[in-house]
Amino acid sequence: MSAAEIWIVDLAPSPEQLDRCGAVLDADERCRAARFLRPADRVRYQASHAALRLILGEALGLAPAEIRLEAGAAGKPELAGSARGALDFNLSHSGGRALVGLVRGAAIGVDVEEIRPIADALRIARSHFAPDEAASLAAQAPEDIEIAFFGLWTRKEAVVKALGTGLSLPLDRFSVSVPPASPRLLRMAQGGALTLADIACGPGYAATVAVRCAAAGIAFRHLEPGWPSRLR
Repeated sequence: MSAAEIWIVDLAPSPEQLDRCGAVLDADERCRAARFLRPADRVRYQASHAALRLILGEALGLAPAEIRLEAGAAGKPELAGSARGALDFNLSHSGGRALVGLVRGAAIGVDVEEIRPIADALRIARSHFAPDEAASLAAQAPEDIEIAFFGLWTRKEAVVKALGTGLSLPLDRFSVSVPPASPRLLRMAQGGALTLADIACGPGYAATVAVRCAAAGIAFRHLEPGWPSRLR
């Protein structure tokens, strides 16, 4: 693929569709799903990981159940087996949405968050984010702080995922722009060029993609309703 692909997925499977989702997961994924105490979390996990397998399979010419995954050095999932190194991917899910990002020849990170009430957004920002980001967030009108906070959060998470550093990169060691400003990297000691873009996931969601290269092309796609019927 010449550009990064971002797939937006609705997670509302019927019981029959959920059975199809579970059937294509590997043993590790089924064990992880079984550990969720809340049924909604279990459904979200199974459906999002099945969608990931469907999208990867169609990009690679493999059946969803044939996809082999493993954790990389910093814990980021990556392709294993015959497809190792064919492309980079990332998955994020929240509420009723999932995102799957794919790219060849670069690294990618995606993050989506369902916007919800958060009374201590400024305290969290001052404790964990860079000082310039916290100051920019504090300058927002009070009614805009929640939306700006979740937009900022997804931008920072997408960057960390694209870099593949996991928790080893503290969130205050780099800065990104704060919504409603367009997404861009403002400060980072090392890591190279990054392309950031907002993702329109529908009302009530904030989402960002980060691609580890300059001026990356990004194509946005929606997985059609009824997609679990394509799982084999």
